[in-house]
Amino acid sequence: MLGNPKMLRQMQERLQKAQEELAQLTVEATVGGGAVTVVMSGDQKMVSIKISPEAVDPNDIEMLEDMIVAGVNEGLAKAQELATKRLSAIAGGLKIPGL
Repeated sequence: MLGNPKMLRQMQERLQKAQEELAQLTVEATVGGGAVTVVMSGDQKMVSIKISPEAVDPNDIEMLEDMIVAGVNEGLAKAQELATKRLSAIAGGLKIPGL
């Protein structure tokens, strides 16, 4: 079935469209009780980061750094999950490298 060039081309077009749509979608991760909020796009790029003024303690910069890392990692995981769901639905369960 996948040997059919027309079907392959259609699947490639659907995957390309889904990837373009993913770039427009966002996920949000909040850590530290709202101290740090990270917004990631569905194509796994950081869109924004918000840091609560209360999270900025000049005597404990390491905690803020840790929260930023945790927020980015959580946001990335959510973006990857979103991409996997969207793209695997199009691929029909096929194991395609990079998806």
